[in-house]
Amino acid sequence: MGPPLFAAAFLGAVYGLPLVRIAKNRLVVGEPVYALDGLGALPGFGPEIEAVAGLVLGAVLLARIGRTRIGVGAATVLLALALALLMLALGSTAGDLLAGEPPAARAGLASGAWTALLLLAGGLAHLARRMAVPGLGGALAAAFLGFVALAGSTGTLGSLSLAIEFAARKDAVGEALVRHLLLSGSAVLLAVGGAVLLSLWRRGQGLVEVLVGGIQVVPAVALLGALVAVASGLLRAVPALREAGLGALGPVPAVIGIAAYLLLPLWRGLALALAAPDPATLDAAEALGLPPRTILFQVRLPIGAGILLGALRVACVQGIGLATLGALVGAGGLGGIVFDGMAQFAPDLILLGAIPIVALSLVVERTLSLAEDRWRGTPA
Repeated sequence: MGPPLFAAAFLGAVYGLPLVRIAKNRLVVGEPVYALDGLGALPGFGPEIEAVAGLVLGAVLLARIGRTRIGVGAATVLLALALALLMLALGSTAGDLLAGEPPAARAGLASGAWTALLLLAGGLAHLARRMAVPGLGGALAAAFLGFVALAGSTGTLGSLSLAIEFAARKDAVGEALVRHLLLSGSAVLLAVGGAVLLSLWRRGQGLVEVLVGGIQVVPAVALLGALVAVASGLLRAVPALREAGLGALGPVPAVIGIAAYLLLPLWRGLALALAAPDPATLDAAEALGLPPRTILFQVRLPIGAGILLGALRVACVQGIGLATLGALVGAGGLGGIVFDGMAQFAPDLILLGAIPIVALSLVVERTLSLAEDRWRGTPA
């Protein structure tokens, strides 16, 4: 997306779409509120929004005509200021709209606000890449999270419905986040072990490929349901397992089901990594009298480490997403918040669970991508 198109999309989102919706309670959609409603009579929807638009236009102009790092850096600063000012404007306007309303009333972000925020975040990511400063993207993300935390602690964003949902479930969200990480992390570790064992069965690699590939075509919900049924039958046949604390519902079937889906990328990545060294390198290692174990750990794995990191990146991101479905079999995690919101028809509660999942996926993907690029010796 070029700078002119970016500016047009942003202005269209801010001035053409509703920024906030005011509702009588958390379960109804509510009435839309636009930036031009009242022609600036509402605090936050007057000078502040115009200032945000001006900052964005200035950033677009600098990004278009400024080819130097200074010009791109100045554009980055302007977009960051626009993002912060937009958040403050939305928070203050939500508070003013709720003044005099009953306690159950909610002011939630509408399509225009979400679109504008996503455009600003994408623009900052693009400019950070153009700056080519190591760690700049992560620093900007950390600064934004710190700003949101500071604004939330001062109550500036406290009137937004998403902030109200978070305040009511702060402890539950923290527990769900930890459980989600445990579910996905355990599944990745189990899948790594399974991929290593499957790779050792050299004569059956064709059958292994059919099995791990066939799992991918099975719907995740169906696989989890089948695992619950199998676990129930196993517990009836072996009551000692139930006495040991195992159950048909909970984290066990969820971890096994998630790990089954992660076998394919890890198994393929391991196979490609072991085959990465060229035959001449392996012949030279054997000519030096190196034993197979030494060749594996000092030749094959170091050369194929970049491929392994790529496979691990795919598996980790996939595991974080699939762990959401673990809530369907009683495993908990952030998926529980998402499905609670769906059951209650509460969009903000759905977002309260979905946003951390997306954030975790992005952080893990970016972290492992940087590690992969560094190992391969390519610029991040």
